[in-house]
Amino acid sequence: VQLVESGGGLVQPGGSLRLSCAAAGFAFKYYGMGWVRQAPGKELEWVSDINLYGDTTDYANDVKGRFTISRDNDKNMLYLQMNSLKPEDSAVYHCAKFYTAYRPPSRSLDEYTDRGQGTQVTVSS
Repeated sequence: VQLVESGGGLVQPGGSLRLSCAAAGFAFKYYGMGWVRQAPGKELEWVSDINLYGDTTDYANDVKGRFTISRDNDKNMLYLQMNSLKPEDSAVYHCAKFYTAYRPPSRSLDEYTDRGQGTQVTVSS
């Protein structure tokens, strides 16, 4: 399994970023996927997930309405559009593969068995 994130960077509060995750080494189109993040000194946190078809999504309360998860199964790509960014969104963002095929993903971090190295997002003026 290979998951490679990109698109992070430094952005001012209120700004936007689009994260991408290139997946390889498994049948991407059959797996639910998610985004998780970890801020310095804090625990890993589930952010969002999307089912294998891309038609059902879920978001943590503090990003709902600001972040949008999507996927392109033809390109084996996962995305996270982040708008109205806040300083508290600063973290390393990882894309994550759900542990089993066909089942809808969940909010449980234990059920994401593979993560990429992550991409740093810093929101600061």
